[in-house]
Amino acid sequence: MKLLDIVVRESICADLESGSRDDAIGKLADLLIEGGAVPADRRDECIKAVVKRERRGSTGFGHGVAVPHAKLPNLDRAVAAIGNVPDGVDFNALDRGAVHSIVLLLSPEEAPEAHLEAMEAIFGHLSQETFRRFLRQAQSNDEIVTLLEDADERQLNA
Repeated sequence: MKLLDIVVRESICADLESGSRDDAIGKLADLLIEGGAVPADRRDECIKAVVKRERRGSTGFGHGVAVPHAKLPNLDRAVAAIGNVPDGVDFNALDRGAVHSIVLLLSPEEAPEAHLEAMEAIFGHLSQETFRRFLRQAQSNDEIVTLLEDADERQLNA
């Protein structure tokens, strides 16, 4: 699975202003709504599901990155939003560091394999130091899209 099969281009924000984990999750959910990937009337359900998942254990896996996620019933497909928080946000990450790059993933509850494939695609790239660095340094949404395109192309040629 390619990143751009999951990431909604209109749901990318290179300069997400947020002071807390829950605020960042809400803003990324709003981006998915604005991008047409999630119906507006499901906003609260989406945020509740992601925050509930966070309470079971932080999705901040270190290196300045977090991948909050949840499975929701009746979603058409796995979708993701990306936000860079220049000042960082506390996600209770494993390394106790601030999180600067957040990928919010929502997957159909009825398709657990789609969730796993999406997580593999996301973590496969976020585990690479160079990818994380370029993502964090991106100054525009277009730069993030270019990074995702390049990552997908490298994956296909590997």
